[in-house]
Amino acid sequence: MSNTSNSVYIATTADTKGQELEYVRQLIAGHDLPTITVDLSTRSDSESSLADICAAEVASHHPEGAEAVFCSCRGQAIDAMAVAFKHFILTRHDIAALLGLGGSGGTAIITPAMQQLPIGLPKLMVSSMAAGDVSAYVGTSDIGMLYSVTDIAGLNRLSRRVLSNAAHQIVGAVRFATHDDADDKPAIGLTMFGVTTPCIRAVVAALEPHWDCLVFHATGSGGRALEKLIDSRLLNAALDLTTTEVADYLFGGVLPCDKDRFSAIARTGIPCVLSCGALDMINFGSPKTVPDRYAGRQLHHHNPQVTLVRTTAQENSLIGRWIGEKMNACAGEVRFVIPEGGVSALDAPGQPFWDPLALAAFVQALEDTLQQTNRRRLIKTPYHINDPRFAQVIAEQFQQITYAPDDFYSHCPIGERLFGQQ
Repeated sequence: MSNTSNSVYIATTADTKGQELEYVRQLIAGHDLPTITVDLSTRSDSESSLADICAAEVASHHPEGAEAVFCSCRGQAIDAMAVAFKHFILTRHDIAALLGLGGSGGTAIITPAMQQLPIGLPKLMVSSMAAGDVSAYVGTSDIGMLYSVTDIAGLNRLSRRVLSNAAHQIVGAVRFATHDDADDKPAIGLTMFGVTTPCIRAVVAALEPHWDCLVFHATGSGGRALEKLIDSRLLNAALDLTTTEVADYLFGGVLPCDKDRFSAIARTGIPCVLSCGALDMINFGSPKTVPDRYAGRQLHHHNPQVTLVRTTAQENSLIGRWIGEKMNACAGEVRFVIPEGGVSALDAPGQPFWDPLALAAFVQALEDTLQQTNRRRLIKTPYHINDPRFAQVIAEQFQQITYAPDDFYSHCPIGERLFGQQ
């Protein structure tokens, strides 16, 4: 059971959603959980009695004062209240969970603040916008989005059911929070794609007895989540082995990183081992979504909704320079390990993306760009990325650049720990 001494915060624009606010407050309070209701109305004349914390108090947290929120332009007011609520929420140290209720405006106000809260703290947004693309609302956080079905504009037979479900979900999340003893281990972030899974599984098998291994799917949002945790000092090291998001970023794929990729490693100095997993591909949706500029290129139909375009030698050279420049900003211990036998399950002899010249172009560009030092090094191996021997090299490099527990690797050779053999 969770410690329920903190309060469930319920946030909405109380001037238009006061009924819904009171309805979910009563449901949650009925389970003996303390609640704090927050009004996010953008009208200065909204009734302060509708919530425990009035809109004026929240608005006062805007860097330019409440006047920035209570203005004549609705769009500007919504943007400003979102900023104010972000600042407000960071001043509160008694949040057991955050439940938001809103339409398009309310969702835009509430979810940026939710993104500031720690991963694992329950946060649920009941929204009329939740049936569409919610990536901007969720970001790299663990926000739950619940579609309101009807608009949040009064209580009716449907809205009562949806709001009741939301209230009880929050109650359950607070009452039955899981506390994992893995918190006692140092944490590592790893990146993985389906085509690099054997590598990551082998590395995790070696490390998990002493390290809490957090694996991120390299889909753009996965890389951003990894970097957010690095910036938040919630990871002790990183094994960023699947850097495929860079190809999508540079060449218009649908799973891109952004220009800040790898910058968290530079900012924090976190020890990191990197590789070029799945840089042989640019990701798109169904075949009809592949841009015309890639007509005639080597394609692989991964499934009906995923089409992969093979990167060329020229593109790999650009990737190598881009990553090399990013690595040059890293002052901490960082290693880039090259699998010269191929970078994905598709990049191997007899497989559709096998192209040694493309990989050689990447390696040459990276080597030409990277300013190597004792702490920043490029390491070449003859192995394929999914070869157990490559995973062994990764684990050995990891051992060298991290301060592992004294008994780590001390009881058997690394090869035996990884693969049951010398």
